[in-house]
Amino acid sequence: MSTAAGQTQAQPVFSSNWHHPLQIGCKRALDLLVSVLLLLLFSPLLLILALLVKLTSRGPIIYRWNVVGRNGHPFVGYKFRSMVANADELKAKLEDRNEMSGPVFKLAKDPRITPLGSWMRRYSLDELPQLYSVLKGDMSLVGPRPPLVTEYVRFNEYQKQKLAVKPGITCLWQVSGRNELSDFDEWVGLDLSYIQRWSLWLDLTILFKTVAVVFSGSGR
Repeated sequence: MSTAAGQTQAQPVFSSNWHHPLQIGCKRALDLLVSVLLLLLFSPLLLILALLVKLTSRGPIIYRWNVVGRNGHPFVGYKFRSMVANADELKAKLEDRNEMSGPVFKLAKDPRITPLGSWMRRYSLDELPQLYSVLKGDMSLVGPRPPLVTEYVRFNEYQKQKLAVKPGITCLWQVSGRNELSDFDEWVGLDLSYIQRWSLWLDLTILFKTVAVVFSGSGR
């Protein structure tokens, strides 16, 4: 991939497993199998959450998430709306309270989050609609988290390396003390470590650890 200036973008060190079509095929098969099973299993919960979002605050049920995927390609992701309807407009007023260094915004006690949204975030329930993005092929179950388009335009060449592979719902950052990390480059370092070490076993390990993190209710 080339930058706007015509220079070649830096590339991370890839695990040799990325070059094996069988392993890539198995990763995609795992994505399809698990996302279909979870969507079927959680379909009653999805309906209940949709109803609760609608009844407890004004605005759409689903937040359409304009993010960037593999090799810088933008796509629309989906989450249950966990903030007030005009959250994007209010963000500018909170920039000086950002707790994450770098181009990504993170605020633990974000006043834009609704009471229901706070509860959903604790258990990552707002993330469930992203399983549809996995089915579509925009995302994988495991991979670097996709940044917002507005964040990506501020990435430096080092940070852009995290998008050399398909983004995921969960990643090493999710299971490595995500609420304690405040340096975005440290987050990127975990993503690059994932790319360098990737295997199907690593994906399964991250998925199992994610289940434990979700049940602990440590999300924000």
